[in-house]
Amino acid sequence: MIGLLIVAHGTLGESLIECATYVLGGRPAKLLPLDIHDCSNTTEIVAVARAQLAELDTGDGVLVMADIYGATPCNMLCSLIEPGRIELVAGVNLPMLLKVLTYRHEPLPTLIERALQGGRDGTFHVTHCHG
Repeated sequence: MIGLLIVAHGTLGESLIECATYVLGGRPAKLLPLDIHDCSNTTEIVAVARAQLAELDTGDGVLVMADIYGATPCNMLCSLIEPGRIELVAGVNLPMLLKVLTYRHEPLPTLIERALQGGRDGTFHVTHCHG
């Protein structure tokens, strides 16, 4: 099973996990948040991230999902990328998280594509509602 780490500003990571837990009826295994409240101590944050990645990696790798490309939480994790083992995608949202939780048994390169697809395909311009 591919481990999942959400790195984001504030409590977004834990909030996304809470939403996924509600939708799925239980908290998924090997899924952790790294909620960033203060970006001043990057050395400490990277050390925490490194420990979380070790905890999450059961041999199939870890997909890190960041909230905003180019923002501090994403930038701090860039140094931990190991192609094929620790991969990073940015722009995490609930549809992306649900997609990767559904397909995390697939190989890491495939899961990255599923994550990007879920993030894109989960957004809509709503002009009317059914019901």
